[in-house]
Amino acid sequence: MGKRKFFSNSLAIVSNRLAQSITTFVLFAFIARLLGPYQLGQYTLAFSYYFFFMSLASQGFKTLFTRELSRYPQETPIYLTSGTLLQLFFSLVAYGLLVLVVCALPYKSDTAMVCYILGAAIAPFSLSNITEAIFQAQERMHLIAFSTVPVYILRVLAAIWAMRLDYDINAIAAIMVFSEAAILILQWGLLARTVKLQWRIDWNFIWKTCNAVRVFLAIEGIAVFRERMLTFILSLLGGEVVVGLYGGVIQLMQPFEIISQSIVTSAFPRMSQTVASGQQKQRQLVEGLVEILLGVAFPLIVGLLFVGGNLLVFLYGNASFLEATIALNIVSFGLIASGIIRPLSYSLVANGCERVNLREVIVTTIAGGFASIMLISQYQLLGAALSLLLMQVLACGQYVWATNHRLFSLRPWQISRRPLLLGLLMLAVFAILQKIKLDFLPEAIAAICAYCVFASLLGIHALGKPSAIWAKLSRK
Repeated sequence: MGKRKFFSNSLAIVSNRLAQSITTFVLFAFIARLLGPYQLGQYTLAFSYYFFFMSLASQGFKTLFTRELSRYPQETPIYLTSGTLLQLFFSLVAYGLLVLVVCALPYKSDTAMVCYILGAAIAPFSLSNITEAIFQAQERMHLIAFSTVPVYILRVLAAIWAMRLDYDINAIAAIMVFSEAAILILQWGLLARTVKLQWRIDWNFIWKTCNAVRVFLAIEGIAVFRERMLTFILSLLGGEVVVGLYGGVIQLMQPFEIISQSIVTSAFPRMSQTVASGQQKQRQLVEGLVEILLGVAFPLIVGLLFVGGNLLVFLYGNASFLEATIALNIVSFGLIASGIIRPLSYSLVANGCERVNLREVIVTTIAGGFASIMLISQYQLLGAALSLLLMQVLACGQYVWATNHRLFSLRPWQISRRPLLLGLLMLAVFAILQKIKLDFLPEAIAAICAYCVFASLLGIHALGKPSAIWAKLSRK
């Protein structure tokens, strides 16, 4: 894949994920402002159940399909028809399990209803994962953004309109379901123009896929359960309001997570293709991705330490969110581990070492589960923040060890020197801004502008002179 194409694909995926992140932020903020922390907690819990069972049913298929279609693009029609049937079956099973679990747990009837409604989005989202895997394998990520970004915008506008008309959180959940169905229809329309459909079910393909996907499903299912486990435990030990506060903290981490996922996802086909090129090229690609992500993580941590509490109140319009400031500061340090985990995880999958990922999620989930129950029962919101940080550090250590022993040795100073410099520069900027005593919004704008300048200068220094940068970007 040429560097120009890699850049355009990365830009498309980042645009898609940023649109998703921004609209999710806006929706979350308006739920907090217009419906209050209780219904915000209901939505956070319902979305956690939906996301867990959706990921259990589909995300493993997407990873497998992307890898295989990158190698065997001629099999795209088979994946589109037979893969869709297989995905539909798994998504219906997942929704049934969601209903059974929520019904069995001691939730209030109104909270359970939100979970049932939002859970219906599992099927359309899971099916759109098939089409997105094809777009990704074909390196046409711009079609993903074309089919999702307009729907994300319309979705949040419709939700805000509904809340202003005094509709409750059930209406917001229904809007989410219809929007995912709209995305699926759009993506099938785009694929039908370029892929010759074969209306024949390949049962041999389905059987082989079920055997091949087991490890991926286990990895994704356990990983997402680990990610959402704290919300589930908080909902049982703390209630909907505490879940709402925790959700407010986690939402502030989502822009970084979405940027991270977008960049690494767009690089995954290239990772798979460079396996045959030797460990040196793989290491250069992986270390470059980690350096980029840490270059976002370090300044963001510094910023949240200085203005995290003000940011919570500014976004959610409720002074009660100040209670989550310390939890936010604790959680932010996990961004360092997160910036390392994702590139190493995808690199191991590209090399066929997905069982390492499975072992990691099992170990981290079991250890983190016991720790979180003890910490949350004692400290509630702060306990959840400490548990999340503990699990991220444990996962990061396992991935670094596996990469060093199975693939190549990482170079810590090579990876961290420029991100550390960015963090120190932003520390100086925030110290100066605190002395000036600006209001929150001007302070945030000034800090963002300073970061853009520093990041651009370091990027130019890393790539070379402007003529060399242009030559690298234009080279195919």
